[in-house]
Amino acid sequence: MKKSDVVHLILGDRLQNPLYSESATAFAPTNIALCKYWGKRDSELNLPNTSSLSISLGDKGATTTLQVKDQADDQVTFNHEKILSSSGFHKRLTAFLDLFRTQKSLHFQINIKANIPLAAGLASSACGFASLVLALDQLFHWQLSLKHLSILARLGSGSAARSITPGFVEWEKGIQDDGMDSYGKLLPETWPDLCVGLLMVNQNEKKISSREAMQRTIDTSLFYPLWPEKVEQDLIHIKKAIHEKDFLLLGKTAESNALTMHGIMLSAWPPISYYLPETISAMQTIWALREQGLALFFTQDAGPNLKLLFLAHDFERIKKCFTTMELVKPFLPRVFNKT
Repeated sequence: MKKSDVVHLILGDRLQNPLYSESATAFAPTNIALCKYWGKRDSELNLPNTSSLSISLGDKGATTTLQVKDQADDQVTFNHEKILSSSGFHKRLTAFLDLFRTQKSLHFQINIKANIPLAAGLASSACGFASLVLALDQLFHWQLSLKHLSILARLGSGSAARSITPGFVEWEKGIQDDGMDSYGKLLPETWPDLCVGLLMVNQNEKKISSREAMQRTIDTSLFYPLWPEKVEQDLIHIKKAIHEKDFLLLGKTAESNALTMHGIMLSAWPPISYYLPETISAMQTIWALREQGLALFFTQDAGPNLKLLFLAHDFERIKKCFTTMELVKPFLPRVFNKT
């Protein structure tokens, strides 16, 4: 099945509706997986081999403004900088928008503003495509459900399925070939005291994309077949931890899940490592602090940067050890209600 088939399943006759607004603007938060997504059963539809679970990062994310323009092609700016049509980023956006054009002559001015670095392991593509889908929903007056918005976002970037809503989101892997049962579901729990610390050791674009690294891991790692069972158990523990506000269980499971993913990548060929010396040094500091009784854990996605997990009452002590860390409180009321 192609992406266009899924779009027609969801939108049907709405694709033929010639009415649209002049412009639309939407924000979507980036998300950090506490239980990772690593591996696809269908690359065309971005269907995962396993379920995953994430937490959004409050007001960290992307805001996309769409305007319909009388022009020869799509124009894209990212943080006020024009993106060349020859770039991979432009081509990826244009190909995605092709799925929704009510007529071939319809083109867009796409302005994306993000307050996180691009392609540095902070799920920039997730919030980018999620905000794009939310803006399209407004522009064309689709009034889609959160389920269908999540599925459409997933077609652009797998982890975008988890960025349609803030909070804890579980992306269910689904079993259907058309992927209509694979989407992000908002969990009912909140956790106001839970904090995420962004520890940026390098903001440059990573040399190996997540897509490439994922496929190489599946194709060459003898340990990858163990990953689905690990995820299944970790999901049980993380959901239990969230429900019972058991921070030690949450932190231990999330850190173990991330280390397992990176360990499997190291066993691929050629090996894949997103670690930098600063990454390793920060890990060792975290482990030393934990031995001293501090409840501090980390998670790491496909990039060198760490996301520290801790409770609010430990912030001052942790900030003294990681002076460059940026604090995110995902469940601040003003942030959580923003979207």
